[in-house]
Amino acid sequence: MNPPDLREPVGGFPGAVTPDESFEKARRQRLVDLTRVTVIGIVVRLGVIAAEFLGVWVSDSAALLADAVSSLFDVVSSLVLLAAMHFAAKPPDDDHPFGHGRAEPLAGFQLGILLFGTGVWLAAKNLFAISQGQSHHIIPGWLWLIPACATVILTVITWRIWKAGKRTRSSALQAEAMHFQIDAVTSLLTAGTLLAAALLPEFSAILDHAGGGVLAIVMLVLGASAALENLHPLLDRIPQSEDFDRVKQSALLIEGVIDVEKLRIQHAGPDAHVNIDIEVDPQITVEASHAIAQKVRARIQTDWPLVREVVVHVEPFYAGDH
Repeated sequence: MNPPDLREPVGGFPGAVTPDESFEKARRQRLVDLTRVTVIGIVVRLGVIAAEFLGVWVSDSAALLADAVSSLFDVVSSLVLLAAMHFAAKPPDDDHPFGHGRAEPLAGFQLGILLFGTGVWLAAKNLFAISQGQSHHIIPGWLWLIPACATVILTVITWRIWKAGKRTRSSALQAEAMHFQIDAVTSLLTAGTLLAAALLPEFSAILDHAGGGVLAIVMLVLGASAALENLHPLLDRIPQSEDFDRVKQSALLIEGVIDVEKLRIQHAGPDAHVNIDIEVDPQITVEASHAIAQKVRARIQTDWPLVREVVVHVEPFYAGDH
């Protein structure tokens, strides 16, 4: 669908511009795709968790326990993030005039802290076991097959989700695919650790705890990374330069806009809020300058539908000020 010709005469002071039905449909489809992928991931991970905890019960393996705990955490995080994304997609209301978008990074930050704490606990547990020289268990020769099979299954699902994300241009699906890939890598590391422990029974305990410690460190690093990544939007970190270029180019398309003086963009989960200062001919009327401002707002929201709100300030243009 072609965007409206925003250079046509306004014929009166223009009203607010809201995203059309195609945008709302795309937003709903994003949630449907994300829900479907999350449900598939939960079902697969629950199967992996059941198999791994069965292996832990049989062998008392520290590495397999760490991998199972990581998978269990992934199920919890998927449910929490899905709920947060549904909440973040709600439109603004009287109590939340800027929308509910911050629910998404807030949930991600809290889950990152929880994952970091779990990693610290598992790392300390395995380090203590190694320091005490605990060697009371032998790793069965078949145990490595459990995480090895999990690696294959998770890799296949990663590929399918990544293709779906590329096809729909969904960054959420692509991020979920990366999450699955990390799970596959940790399961592969677990399989290698258990295979080495089975082949070297005299070192099985230390290899097992060392592998569990490495997995705990991976969880610790990923948790810290997730917490920091989600902290940035909560603290209004400056967005990427492409966002500024996109908004500025849209504003300069409008007849009467001579330049863009200031531009601020604030991200809140899936939404963006824009505050822009445009410069116009100082000789035009107030009514004409406001009409230009409305066209700028309409053009920005047409070109970038994820923008919930645009505030346009009008300034007079003087060449000597630049």
